Amino acid sequence: MSRLGTESAFEVLARAKALERQGRQIIHLEIGEPDFDTPKHIREAAKQALDDGATHYGPAAGLPELREAIAKDVGATRNIPVSPEEIVVTPGAKPIMYFVITALVNPGDEVIYPNPGFPIYESVINFVGGKPVPIPLREESDFGFDMAVFEKAVSTKTKLIIINSPQNPTGGVLGADQLGRIAEMAVHYKIPVLTDEIYKAFLYEGEFVSITRFPGMRDLAIVLDGFSKSYAMTGWRMGYGVMPIPLAEHVTRLMVNSNSCTASFTQWAGIAALQGDQMPVRQMVAEFKRRRDLIVAGLNALPGVSCRTPKGAFYVFPNIKALGKPSGQVAEAILKEGGVAVLGGTAFGQYGEGYLRLSYANSEANITKALDWMRPVLARLAG
Repeated sequence: MSRLGTESAFEVLARAKALERQGRQIIHLEIGEPDFDTPKHIREAAKQALDDGATHYGPAAGLPELREAIAKDVGATRNIPVSPEEIVVTPGAKPIMYFVITALVNPGDEVIYPNPGFPIYESVINFVGGKPVPIPLREESDFGFDMAVFEKAVSTKTKLIIINSPQNPTGGVLGADQLGRIAEMAVHYKIPVLTDEIYKAFLYEGEFVSITRFPGMRDLAIVLDGFSKSYAMTGWRMGYGVMPIPLAEHVTRLMVNSNSCTASFTQWAGIAALQGDQMPVRQMVAEFKRRRDLIVAGLNALPGVSCRTPKGAFYVFPNIKALGKPSGQVAEAILKEGGVAVLGGTAFGQYGEGYLRLSYANSEANITKALDWMRPVLARLAG
């Protein structure tokens, strides 16, 4: 248990809630959760499913109807053939990370992953006894993989490569050239690639590119995706993985041993999400783009802060190195003195030092207010 980490966003959320109970007003920019309601047609589908009796156990890998719908959607969005047998539905997308790493990584095996990156990658690698091999995401390359470090890191000891694009926490997007080179290395060494694509809908420039499109990746790619972000369904807990059938069988066995199955009525809601009106998704993404532009401009006007414009997801990762203070200390001051909950960059790994992560999944009014509240704190820290 000492090897198992946590997710700092929930820790900061708890501290912020404690301050709120003391009467403080807090603006929440720490948690990665869309502030939109789940679209009505999805909620109605869940209600109908409950009324129709979808309250019993379902297959461990997911309802056949949902797996069929996911197969069609993934096939269309990645332009690859997908069968329902390659899909495992889980309560949230995190279990796919957990199960895939558990299934593929033995003690001492090396796992390449992005840093700064989603903290659960490193946590689970450590938990199963694997060796984490972080690849720095550099601001000067728009937070893409440091390919020189990556190519030196890959070896016969590497048993899994994890990528995330669009990326949490930086909002960076891996370019087709980077994905192509990662694919070449993976194919050469026959290394599976867990590609976390949970933010694929939140892309503000260009078209989404998945590593699944590159030669040889059909038998190596494991796609992680879900409903939480795109359809504002965080509390529904429903994700899925798309993977080679032999691995899907192992992951299904892990589902049997842990969760039995994902709730049946939520899966019918998932079918409605995929097959129903996509306008709410497009409207939400357009709103996030407006907020992105607002918060980037505001951050760049604050003392000691510079911020690149992220290409995807709904996070900004501003540089605060000019303040000369540890990022965790700056984040704590902003919360306690300014009443704005943000995360220090080291919550996402060692290469996150010198940065903060802010989620702009909040209203434009609250973002504007948060920037105003942060200004005097940062001015004091800048000295």
